[in-house]
Amino acid sequence: MPGVKTNEVPGTRAVLRHYRMSAYKARQVLDLVRGKDVDRAAEILQSTPREGARVVGKVLASAVANARNNDFLDPDELYVSACYADEGTTIKRWRPRARGRATRIRKRTCHITVIVSRLPEDRLARRRARQAEQSTAVRSRRVAASRRGAGSGDTEGTAPPARGGRRKAASSGEPSQDEITDFDVTDERESAEADTSTDVTAASENDTSNEAESATVDEADDAGDTGTEPAETEPAGADAEEKD
Repeated sequence: MPGVKTNEVPGTRAVLRHYRMSAYKARQVLDLVRGKDVDRAAEILQSTPREGARVVGKVLASAVANARNNDFLDPDELYVSACYADEGTTIKRWRPRARGRATRIRKRTCHITVIVSRLPEDRLARRRARQAEQSTAVRSRRVAASRRGAGSGDTEGTAPPARGGRRKAASSGEPSQDEITDFDVTDERESAEADTSTDVTAASENDTSNEAESATVDEADDAGDTGTEPAETEPAGADAEEKD
């Protein structure tokens, strides 16, 4: 049993008649959008750099408008169920040639027909599932981005003060962060200088004691070399008793 003829496909149609273009050129463009969704077909026609693409795009838009206004169908659920181009009237002209002869010029026309229908239920289910997945992915990305922003705000703490923060701190009588930092640096420098001076003083005292010990040792060595013994000192009271 033969199937349904192309011109008998059920759906909403739009027809452009007697357009000054050959059916061959129009069919090359119609082959690109046959069986595609309406949105996808419109995108393909917009990106096709041919005159037939512009004309077929207008016919497609007219078919979608007829389906929306006359048959009350949702444009998002439509697809190009059938599209074809028939040969129209051929306009004949003559061109003079050599030796008094003439050549026939054929100016061809065509009838462009686009039929749009509602998508089958299985294709609609797959399309709705794909749209739901895309919306869920977009929502999850937004939630993740908001959570990252909130987490970074908690770790960073409060926002930095404005430009007038120093002036406000000075007017309120409280030291600013810069002043506290300067005080800390000054205290560290003073403590480092005090430690350095203490080390220098201790080193100088050690040098002085070492010099005194070395001088004492030298004197003892000199006395041993000459054979003399150091004089013993007697108290002044003993001399007085001997004189008496």
